[in-house]
Amino acid sequence: QAGGFAWEDCGGGRDPVVLQSLSVAPDPISIPGSLRVSAAVNSKKAVASPLKVVVVVEKALGDLWIQLPCIDDLGSCTYDDVCTILDNLIPPGTTCPEPLLTYGIPCHCPFKAGSYSLPASDFILPDVELPSWMTNGNYRVRAVASNGGVELGCVKVAFSLQAK
Repeated sequence: QAGGFAWEDCGGGRDPVVLQSLSVAPDPISIPGSLRVSAAVNSKKAVASPLKVVVVVEKALGDLWIQLPCIDDLGSCTYDDVCTILDNLIPPGTTCPEPLLTYGIPCHCPFKAGSYSLPASDFILPDVELPSWMTNGNYRVRAVASNGGVELGCVKVAFSLQAK
């Protein structure tokens, strides 16, 4: 599907962590702007450090999909431990930011098994200076989370980006 928001769980329902729903508006996503997101995740097991995430980002160029490189932690990157990144962004011991706090969604590892739901919530996308290769266009992203070589979850997302 070229253009427009779409997502799928690519773990075939066999992974311990399954994305059950995801919606994003507006479509296309506008930067800067407001982004309304809702999501539901079900985890059959606790997720602990090291939480490795491999992200592959592709951008449509005509009929071709080109894999974007990893530059300054943007693009097709491997994050060896997302738990450490979260600890750097939100120091342990500080409360999780809204709207995570209101809905009881944790922002630090380990993440307990269970169902997590984020009702439609607005996030402000700041006017960031994006590299030229990450501006307007259609994108698809595949992210695979694993721990100790065991796949925990896989999700694919397609979206359009419109920079102002």
